[in-house]
Amino acid sequence: MLLLYAHKISPRFRYAADLLLGDLCGFELAYSNSSGEFASYDGPKLSYYETPLGSEPNVIPHSLLFEKGVKPQNIALSKWNELPVIFKNQNPGIPFDIFAATFFLVSRYEEYLPHIADTYNRFEADSSLAFQNKFLHLPVINLWAAELKKKLLALYPGLKHKESSYEYISTVDIDNAWAFKHKGFMRTGGAYLRSLIHLDLTDVKERALTLAGTMQDPYDTYDLLQSVQDEFKLKMIYFNLLGNYGVNDKNISANNFSFQSLIKRLADYADTGIHPSFGSNDNLNQVKIEVNRLTQITHKPVTKSRQHFLKLHFPETYKNLISCGILEDYTMGYASQIGFRAGICSPFKWYDMDMEQLSPLTVYPFAIMDATLLYYMKLSPQEAIEKCAEVISQVKKVKGTCITVWHNETIGNWRQWKGWQDVYREVVKLAV
Repeated sequence: MLLLYAHKISPRFRYAADLLLGDLCGFELAYSNSSGEFASYDGPKLSYYETPLGSEPNVIPHSLLFEKGVKPQNIALSKWNELPVIFKNQNPGIPFDIFAATFFLVSRYEEYLPHIADTYNRFEADSSLAFQNKFLHLPVINLWAAELKKKLLALYPGLKHKESSYEYISTVDIDNAWAFKHKGFMRTGGAYLRSLIHLDLTDVKERALTLAGTMQDPYDTYDLLQSVQDEFKLKMIYFNLLGNYGVNDKNISANNFSFQSLIKRLADYADTGIHPSFGSNDNLNQVKIEVNRLTQITHKPVTKSRQHFLKLHFPETYKNLISCGILEDYTMGYASQIGFRAGICSPFKWYDMDMEQLSPLTVYPFAIMDATLLYYMKLSPQEAIEKCAEVISQVKKVKGTCITVWHNETIGNWRQWKGWQDVYREVVKLAV
């Protein structure tokens, strides 16, 4: 057992240490704020104090983990074993507060502070400390944990620990279950009219052929997704958009029998979750309605979620999800950049800074999204595969959890997504 000393065992310190040394390093931990008890302990130990109490490894604390609430922080950057680090200090052994750095990133502390939002009122990747200092592509917390683990095991060879294991989860958002089918008379008629006004005769023809049953709907890629799942024995999760129709919420009606049948079919061979609509953001009652719709369709508890448009506001979004019984959220990633929004590629519990306590919600961060690769990064299919390979390699190196985000329409090889079916398959091959 590894004994940790701090003059005060604050909730923030315990949270960061449990994540870093417990979850990522696999050590069994004990805590003490008694210098006498710590000094008399003859097993492995580490102090979180201004100076070591003996010959043990020591981390010099920043004030962050003993504060409450949120305020601007003075963050000094440096390097440790070639890794970027924050909250640097003059400690020769571990030259930064690794616990404060971990807490700052996973709590998304910077997203509570004033910032300039994007068009959809989201915190932008460009505004993040990680992007601005060129380490968004690294799961730095996992890498720090690996270095710290190596250091502790060198000092204490008998220190028992659990080994982590790599996992891949392929997730699919169903924002629009079909391109042409099951839209109803008004939406279909309006779509024909728009196409005719813009002289888009290709759209008119494809819609007519699909509705006549002579062409497969371009977004109907579910058989392909299932075949890839079976071939590679994937763990998959489908997130279903069941919001009210709106400018940014254009899926099939939750009352549509065909859509309900599709969701039930997907739930037979994969996990399903709710995809809270754009219109539900910061609206607890609407989130409850959408969760209830999915419950009524699948007759299963709904415990998984990912926000439509990745709309994530702290702390409101997570508080609303918890109120609706959600236990796992998969929104933690950026729309405009691939990489590690929270600096980590392993699931972690969300820390509620309003209450200054651990929450029941587990955050599953993703690193790659199809729309990011095409719409924001403007990559070709081959370039996208190469970029994904770099990210997947980083996750495998630290035995983390690699989560990718795809959409049913993006692997249909239709229009701007021509060639991306191969991207999906190649990324799966790389990731399993």
